[in-house]
Amino acid sequence: MKAISILGTSSNAGKSWINTAFCALLARNGYKVAPFKAQNMSNNSFVTLEGGEIGRAQAAQAEACGLRPIAQMNPVLLKPTGESISQVVWLGIPGKHIKAGDYYLETKVLWEQVCEVMDWWKSRCDVLVLEGAGSPVELNLMQRDIVNLKPIEYLQGRWILACDIERGGVFAQAIGTVNLMPQAVRDLGMGLIVNKFRGDPGLFKGADTYFAEHIATPYMGVLPLQDHLQPENEDGFSLKRSNKGSGAKMVWIDLPRVSNTQDCEPWNLDEGIRIEWANKPKDLEGAKIIVIPGSKNTIHDLLWLQESGLAEAIREKAATGIPVVGICGGFQMLGESIDDPEGIAGSAGSLAGLNLLPVKTHFESEKTVRQVTAMYGDDAWSAYEIHMGRTLPTRPCHALLKLAQDSEKTIEGYCCENVWGTYLHGLFESAAMRRRLVEAAGIKEARIAPKSWHAHKQEIYSQMADLLESCLNLDAFWRYVEQ
Repeated sequence: MKAISILGTSSNAGKSWINTAFCALLARNGYKVAPFKAQNMSNNSFVTLEGGEIGRAQAAQAEACGLRPIAQMNPVLLKPTGESISQVVWLGIPGKHIKAGDYYLETKVLWEQVCEVMDWWKSRCDVLVLEGAGSPVELNLMQRDIVNLKPIEYLQGRWILACDIERGGVFAQAIGTVNLMPQAVRDLGMGLIVNKFRGDPGLFKGADTYFAEHIATPYMGVLPLQDHLQPENEDGFSLKRSNKGSGAKMVWIDLPRVSNTQDCEPWNLDEGIRIEWANKPKDLEGAKIIVIPGSKNTIHDLLWLQESGLAEAIREKAATGIPVVGICGGFQMLGESIDDPEGIAGSAGSLAGLNLLPVKTHFESEKTVRQVTAMYGDDAWSAYEIHMGRTLPTRPCHALLKLAQDSEKTIEGYCCENVWGTYLHGLFESAAMRRRLVEAAGIKEARIAPKSWHAHKQEIYSQMADLLESCLNLDAFWRYVEQ
């Protein structure tokens, strides 16, 4: 098995994107390729068929490889719930909440387990494409870092360094990062990529000479920023959400502990809809639709809604007939109350909800983690649930849609006039559900794309691979893979 690690000079340098593109490139050239990230910190998680949680980026990379996502692609997932506190998910199974300082005391044991997973992959693929996290040369963390340099040194593979020119200082980024690596790992360098370039690439002519004067790592070329080739946001906890599209305003609430932000992505297929992220009441002005997404700390984020004035603003908009949709934690917030006496989902306590749906939520120790087949009208599609707690109606209420489970159809979610609540991540991957919502909002200018979200992503993966081939010198890459 060959191993190639995509490292980055910083967080959000484009590691996830480049990893996905190389996965797609290798897969279409006939290689058995799989993605791997030893440790991920993200609340954007995906549920495998076995009911395990992994980072969304690894799920996208698996799709680019033509594989079904499995927990061995991301053995350690850290899901932040509060300041310096995360829930540790090991091989897909949720575990304890732990402080950052205490987590680093356990990395020796975790590293041994990560090595076992990497060894497991050796007989199962031709190429393992690894992804780093943040910077690989944080000097205060390097001895305890199990995701950047240690994996590629253990596998004696090769690394590629992604540099973010959008942030400026790209020469210092690359040269400084390489020179801070231990010599043994530095020698495993395959090349560096200048990522997110805007404008005329000719202005960067001669970069190979500048790099060569300071480091031996070969320069592979420049990747232009392509906003239309973004299947998933790069994993992370503090990434800024971006507004996209044009037309009728759909507001997504930017919760402090927001999770699974990719639920808004399918709307990028459509025309006549603009996605905007809101964190204050005035951001709701002109909204035709309001969505409250998932949260990794429902009580905390519900309190924030109330204290910020957004809770009252959402209720006022709902009273005028504007559709309000809650997904997962957002669904729980729409109800009459949330009861979490043990702090299972983050902050402990009981709190009144927005009272827009006749439901109540009680948190229990057992976590629901499963893939499902959702059904609405003639449309059927894959979605998944990740949540603590049970939400039950306090009076009769219409079901939002149905699930096909074990040859039986069960209801999912609730719909009370213009307010929807659901536990399904992937709700809007259905064109039928997106159309249903814009019709409920009376948005006549919207044009819902008939193409499936899955087909759209496959096209993007192929175009990402094309971009690598057209922009980079891949000679060293192919020599290593083919040797």
